[in-house]
Order: sequence, then structure tokens, then C-alpha cells
Amino acid sequence: MIELSPHLERHRPAHDAFEWLLNCPGKVHREVKHRRTVEVEIGGRRFFIKAHRGCGWWEVLKDWIRGRAPIVSARSEWEAIERARALGIETLRVAGKGERGRWPAAVESFVVTEALEGMITLEDLTRTWGGLSGRRQVLFKRALLTKVARIARLLHGAGLNHRDFYLCHLLVRDRDWERWQPGASSADALDLVLIDLHRVQMRHRVPTRWLLKDLAALLFSALDCGLTTRDLLRFLQEYRQRPWREVLATEGRFWRRVSSRAGRLYAGFHGRPAPSRHLA
Repeated sequence: MIELSPHLERHRPAHDAFEWLLNCPGKVHREVKHRRTVEVEIGGRRFFIKAHRGCGWWEVLKDWIRGRAPIVSARSEWEAIERARALGIETLRVAGKGERGRWPAAVESFVVTEALEGMITLEDLTRTWGGLSGRRQVLFKRALLTKVARIARLLHGAGLNHRDFYLCHLLVRDRDWERWQPGASSADALDLVLIDLHRVQMRHRVPTRWLLKDLAALLFSALDCGLTTRDLLRFLQEYRQRPWREVLATEGRFWRRVSSRAGRLYAGFHGRPAPSRHLA
């Protein structure tokens, strides 16, 4: 199976487009075991190709023994992208996909996504909040919190968990933030893009332990952003679409577990205790 966008169809070789995309030369961003991510230019446009080679039965068995679904194909990523888009979550745009092979250990596949130009991660943006201060920074925080909470709510409400749900995997178009104003104008819109969906799990309902992992990862990645307890309660309210007092009254134990896990992640990663202003 192979599907290509009109642009890739125009620039593909006459023979064996599958092999061409599986081995396309370019700037390698990541290469681990049987997976490779490469940045390429095709017909004057930039793309990222994630190519999966056959991983072998040992890799499949190791994941099964650990109780994890093995990732043996790029199919999981393009299906997650399609599902996220159907939910109204902005994410990568697929320009090509392909898969061949019958057995899980021998499947070869790829997904081609359009490169995102002029973007900044929320991890980088929230280090200084775009240089904004005072009331404008407060409004900026609120706007971003609302957007992030919406993405988390849509994702989890549809039975999807990301498994790498950090601020570095949420992007927004960069700009002169000093000129940003709260409002709905197209120039000031904060349209977030969720990326790195290759590990997304899709079910009818997200199990509690995976929900906990996603939310703890998100909180962990935000603990150095200078968020206040009020900011986090605002997120809670937006995420659950209920007053935060009601949420904590009925789900307090769960959110304490989220906070505790985020704190452990922070201490393990940074070698120091987490900032105190988080949900305790």
C-alpha cells in the first residue's frame, strides 16, 4: 500500500517510489533500532519522513512480555494523526504513507509529513512568556492554558492518550509576541499544533493509569513556567469543564497522584525538588 500527495506524485521516481521514500537521503534527526526520521527537500518543499524497517521477532516479543503493544509500523502514527484531525486538534499534515509486509516483525513502512515552518514549542515560549509582563502576561497564560486544556480534553475524551504529552510537543506559530493582544483576530490567534503522535494509543476509553501518565507528563514539563496555583486550577476547570472546587471534591485523590508523579519526574530529571506551587 502506498498513497502520496499530488506534490509527491509529481516528483517521485518512475519506479519503486516505496523504496525511494524508505531510503530517501537527507538530514537525519533520529535513528534508533529500526526507526529513522529524516528531513528532506522534495520539489522545493520540506518534509519529514519516518521510516520503519522490520524490527524482528525479538523486539516484538520484548514488548509483548512487558505488556506493551509493539510499534512495528508507521501506520500507528498516520492513524493517530487522522483521528486527531477528526477531533478538531491541529496536528501534522500527512503527505504520504506506505506499508508492506505481512508479519509484524517484517513490516516496512513510512509516513511523510509536511514540515512546519516558523513554529516555536510551548516549552521554549513559556520560558519567558514571549517577553510579556503584567496584565498582558496573565492574559497570555490564560489563553494558552485554555488551548492546552482543550487539546487534552478532546484527546482523552475520545479515548486517545499521547504517551509523550510534554510542552515540547505542542507548537504555535512564532511572532513578535510584544505585539500580541488578547482576542480572536487571525493575527493574534494561538492555534496550537500537537506533534509526535507515533506512540498514541487509541481505545474506547483511556485507562486511569495512562490518563495519569499523560497529565503528569504535561504538569512536569510546565513546572518551570512560573505557573501559579490559580493557573493550574484554571487548567483543571477548563479540562473538566466544571468548577475546580467540584473537580477536586470528587477527584482530589486522582489529581494528587498527578501532582505527586509530576514531582517525582521533575526530581528525577533535574536532580532537585520540584517547585512547590503545583497541585498538592
